[in-house]
Amino acid sequence: MIASALRVVVLDDDPDVAAYTGTVLERRAGCEVVVLHDASDIAGTLARFDPDVVVTDIEMPGMSGLELAGVLREQAPDVGVVVMTAHVSVEYALEALRQRADEFLTKPVVAAQLVEVVHRLGERHRAARAARPVVLAVGAHPDDVEIGAGGLLAAHRTAGDPVVVLTLSRGARGGDVADRQGESEAAAAVIGARLILHDLPDTQIPVAGPTLEIVERVVEEVRPAVVYTHSTNDRHQDHRAVHAATMVATRAIGMVACFQSPSATVGFRPNRFVTIDGHLDTKLAMLACFASQAGIREYLEPDFVRATARYWSRFGTGRTVEPLEIVRDTGGITYKPQA
Repeated sequence: MIASALRVVVLDDDPDVAAYTGTVLERRAGCEVVVLHDASDIAGTLARFDPDVVVTDIEMPGMSGLELAGVLREQAPDVGVVVMTAHVSVEYALEALRQRADEFLTKPVVAAQLVEVVHRLGERHRAARAARPVVLAVGAHPDDVEIGAGGLLAAHRTAGDPVVVLTLSRGARGGDVADRQGESEAAAAVIGARLILHDLPDTQIPVAGPTLEIVERVVEEVRPAVVYTHSTNDRHQDHRAVHAATMVATRAIGMVACFQSPSATVGFRPNRFVTIDGHLDTKLAMLACFASQAGIREYLEPDFVRATARYWSRFGTGRTVEPLEIVRDTGGITYKPQA
């Protein structure tokens, strides 16, 4: 049995077909459905909605359903992909297989068949995720998590671990909140992470109250095995507040560690050094999404990021490293580099 409603994205430029498909899945399958009429916001939708299944038409403006299947396999490899078409051909079917779509359905699709396929793929997706440890990264502002642990999170995704990024404010003091939201969604999409973005007051995030409530709620929902967050050894009051709230909310989690922020003090004392060889370019791609901060945040410059990772390698193995302060490790799962 599925504990909660399956989440399904329906992508079809025909409003009638999209409405019909969404209605069938909502009323007959009990799914939670988001309907899109083009693929322009697919990255943001993946990050915000975290779907179990994507149902798409084969012929879409801007990006075909087959091209989308290929993108999904990169950004969300475990998500079920259903491609539908009214134009049946061997060529289409073979291309769908090449792009690793899970199902190829012919329009008009029988409602019972659609429900069966979505349930089967959704259950498979949930089972695959349940077999892997969920990784939760908690940050105060957009780009905090990506700066501190972007390479590590990319490594977790490469290993198949589901990654959830919880950002507690939209960084209003550092730029336009709409821009920063879009940048956060794009960065999460680079590695296929789920983004949960809240809007606590920038520079005034409280230690308790709503901060603790939000983190506790997310921990209860995603049940992480591994948590990364800010260090208490940090000049920024928001970072320290998020650290304090996360320590309380994750008191039952076996593996909790703190990453380094640009505002970390000399009190930041890492005791684990994780090799991110092969993942640094992905981290840089995530940071490049924060275009509104380019030119005003030197610590986002690629040479600065590379130099920092190279420096920390003196204490670990490999050529590039991210440092962590281990708060608790009671046999929790940590990333081990893939061969």
